[in-house]
Order: sequence, then C-alpha cells, then structure tokens
Amino acid sequence: MTEAILIATRESRLALWQAEHVRALLGERLGIDAGLLGMTTRGDQILDRALSKVGGKGLFVKELETAMDEGRAQLAVHSLKDVPMQLPPGFVLGAVLEREDPRDAFVSNRFAALADLPHGARVGTSSLRRHVQLLALRPDLDVQPLRGNLDTRLRKLDDGAFDAIVLAAAGLVRLGLAARIRSRFETDQMLPAAGQGALGIELRADAAALRERLGTLVDRPTWLAVLAERGVSRTLGGSCSVPLAAHAAWQGEILRIDALLGHAQELGAPLLRASLTAAVADDAAAEAFGVRAAEMLIERGARGYLAASDAADAPG
Repeated sequence: MTEAILIATRESRLALWQAEHVRALLGERLGIDAGLLGMTTRGDQILDRALSKVGGKGLFVKELETAMDEGRAQLAVHSLKDVPMQLPPGFVLGAVLEREDPRDAFVSNRFAALADLPHGARVGTSSLRRHVQLLALRPDLDVQPLRGNLDTRLRKLDDGAFDAIVLAAAGLVRLGLAARIRSRFETDQMLPAAGQGALGIELRADAAALRERLGTLVDRPTWLAVLAERGVSRTLGGSCSVPLAAHAAWQGEILRIDALLGHAQELGAPLLRASLTAAVADDAAAEAFGVRAAEMLIERGARGYLAASDAADAPG
C-alpha cells in the first residue's frame, strides 16, 4: 500500500517549486505519495520592515512547524539558508539535497555587472550579509532594503525602483529565470550565506521510521559542507541581524571553509575573514570544522562586531 503524507510549504512560487521537487523525489525514490499543504507565514506577510526587526528567518518556518506539531503535515521543505541554526525542540533536519549553485546573482535591466554601475547607483538586497559585502566592493553605492518573494523583488527592479538587485542564483535557476542573471559573484567577491543553494527537509524528531527513510535522500557532500557552515553560524549566533557568511566547498577529498563577518551598525567597517581546509569525514568533524572557523573570527575581533548586532536588536 502506498503511503500518503503532506508537505507543509510556503505559497511563494519558489517555495512551491521546492516542495514539488521533494514530492517527486519521495514518489520516485521512496514510493511515498505526498501532497502539499500551502501556508502563508508571518515572514511572507510582513514586508515593510527588515527581518532582523520582526523576528528573523524563523518567521518563515514557524507556521510550518506548527502544522507538523499538530499532525496536519509530516514534512516541511525549506531553503536551508532560511532555516534557523537552532531548530525548536522536537524537530530535526531529515535530509539535505544536492546543492544548486550557492552563489549570489547580479540582476539588472541596464548593467551587466556590479563594476558597470554608475556612482551612487541604487542596489536592492534582502540581507545585511550582502549589504556589507556590496559596500566593501563598491562603497559609493546606495544599498537599500528589498523585501518580498523572488517575483516581487524582480517586479520592483522592473518598475524602476532599483538599478540592480542581488538575489540567490539558485532560486532564479530553479524557476527557469536564469536568463535574468547578468553575472554571478564569485565566492571571493561575495561569500554566500550558510546553506545557500541547498534544500532541507524538516520533520518531527519522533517520526523515526520516516526519518530513516529520508536519510537515503541525503547528498553526503552537501550535508557535510552545510553542517560546517551552520557550525560557524551557530557558534556566532548567526541571525538576520548579523552580517555573517559561511561557505564550504570540496577540493577533492579536502573541505575548504570561508567565513566572513561584517559590522551591523557600521556597514562600511572592515570585514573579518577566516579560511580553513581539512579532511572531513563525518558529521562531528564537519561541525567542529565550522566551530574552528568561527573561533578564528573571534580571534580577529568578532565579539565586538557581534555586540553591535545585539545592540541593533535591542528595543528602544
């Protein structure tokens, strides 16, 4: 008898694509018949304020977790970069799928690359991480917040609100919008967010049988890389109010991790950087590798930068 489960998903076009992708995998590889439970989250509803001011990335997953907790859904599919570093008690990541391009994309209707933008050009971005790195590359730019789903952001660009916007390349590729990408930032220009380009499947920790089956979908190289990246963020308390980047990539049998931290209040302050390479064979080694990279940032002054993020979050 074919099993039937429901996948909780946000209702944006990209989120639905991701959920459909996982639904197809479940059917093809595990013989599981999955349906979708579309939901609107608080993160989708609040578009006039920065995420860091209204609760962070957890706003995109809380309603989905509630649906799983109440038994209305058994799984949730997320862009891994949107998943908080600490999941609520009772929830786990059951699988991380093979990564799409993790880089950030430069999108513009008039300019081919960041270097082509005129002095003072208006650039839209959804994250402090991108903001500080854009200013490091081009201090003359007018970088402004840009909220909304992918289609909303593109529409704001097309309506003339921005000269260019920066988006995750993976989302554009998945929706068949790769032609909108004018250029891609190499990781030495703009370091991605932890987990960027990867899809994560979340479920209840007590769903042992389903969790075991999902384990067969795990792409092991991606899993170890994102464990290291999330280890950086977890150690430093990464959130939407912390301009933090972490990216791990395989060089043969060796994993290289790069981490970067900016200042949340002085956005043009020097960026703190760390890089490490190591042979990483299991989950514990991957997480410890990320912690080592975070400790390097701490040695280089991260605590002062993190205090600025805490102050920015403080009420008043």
